[in-house]
Amino acid sequence: MTDASSSYVQELINLYSKHTDVEFSRWSNDYFRNQFDFLGIRTPIRRKLTKQFIKDNGLPKKDKLKNVIFMLWDLPEREYQKAALDIIEMAKKDLNKEDMSWLSSLIVKKSWWDTVDVLSPHVMGYMFSIHNELIASYAEKWIEDGNIWLQRSAILYQLHYKDKTDEDRLFRYILRRADSDEFFVQKAIGWVLREYAKTRPESVRTFVSNHTLKPLSKREALKHL
Repeated sequence: MTDASSSYVQELINLYSKHTDVEFSRWSNDYFRNQFDFLGIRTPIRRKLTKQFIKDNGLPKKDKLKNVIFMLWDLPEREYQKAALDIIEMAKKDLNKEDMSWLSSLIVKKSWWDTVDVLSPHVMGYMFSIHNELIASYAEKWIEDGNIWLQRSAILYQLHYKDKTDEDRLFRYILRRADSDEFFVQKAIGWVLREYAKTRPESVRTFVSNHTLKPLSKREALKHL
């Protein structure tokens, strides 16, 4: 870890530390089942702080980005992982396919829906759209992995693809995990189908009627059809 990366992260820590809220911290801790510590910064405030921080300090240099993200990911308070995600999203146009290895490692570290649901559709989905060849090395392996967050990521990366969705792949991934007893996998299946139904309602309706899905997945998929 470089001094420049450490200084950058310390500046953000100094800023966030001025905006803690003990009561909201307790509420957040309960909401996330005591899995993470929290500073207690509400999302709109945190985003505003981060935006101003980036305006004042810029994004990390490309050769420092990984270090900064990993340092933020290692901090105990959840707000710093959220800050890391904000920074990645703002810097993602500078990412290349060699970055995919360390980016994907974030999925399985301090995993919960709040990080995975940004990483998968917004970061991984972007990377796969630019570097289609990465799908075989990552998403195809994720859907076969025993880790539920990798499974969820494989299912959700096309969430915002609309008419660019690879329907065959999406349906294949869903069927691979359709019998999962994991809530977060069932929910992901329903969510991605519900979203895809906005683009191809008949495809989704036919798919759901022709295959056996868990009740939660089916209910979510057909919610607006």
